[in-house]
Amino acid sequence: MRVSGVPAVTAAVLGLVLLTGCQGDDLKGSKPVKSPAASASAVDPTTAPARPGATDSGKASPSASAAPSGPVRQVIDASMAGGLSKVSGKNPARDVDPGEMRDGMNLVSAAYSDWGSDDAVLVVAVDHVPEATTKRREHLWRGMLEHIEWDFGQGVPEAQPVSDPGPLGGSVECLSASLAENGNVICGWADATTAGVALFPNSTVMSASMEFMTMRVDLEK
Repeated sequence: MRVSGVPAVTAAVLGLVLLTGCQGDDLKGSKPVKSPAASASAVDPTTAPARPGATDSGKASPSASAAPSGPVRQVIDASMAGGLSKVSGKNPARDVDPGEMRDGMNLVSAAYSDWGSDDAVLVVAVDHVPEATTKRREHLWRGMLEHIEWDFGQGVPEAQPVSDPGPLGGSVECLSASLAENGNVICGWADATTAGVALFPNSTVMSASMEFMTMRVDLEK
């Protein structure tokens, strides 16, 4: 399901929405990915996901600025996540900007793959962020899109909510950064105290969302 490395993505995506504003001076020259309006169709991991649709105006509906409520948790630099092993040596996820880091915050930046394979899922996650975790998730999405050299001049794909966020709750959303059925998929979660994203090469929204929620159980405690 994954391929070695992360190729540059230059294809235009059918469902493009313009980016809206972000927080912090560290997002110079670009704007973050926006979540869809509450009325957008959710991705159900048990059914085939809908492709993101283009809007007439090209403007994304604003997402909620407040983080989801829930218990206080933190991210874990796990040796395994969702049955995948942490890759030692060079970590391509280090290229992804995690945003502002303060004392007391934890950062996970790692690549995970099947044993004996160079294929990898890139993960970046943080906890106790100074802003709403949904805003930090948008920042991490943008960082992953920059990592695959997405052309921000063409906007970004619209993130679609997953109907069942899994046992840890909060909000889980995925976006497809490819015109093909199989391509780069980026999923992200946000809850009361943590936010994290993962890049799944050569995947589908449905497949990536299911694997992402399985990995999240090992990455957040």
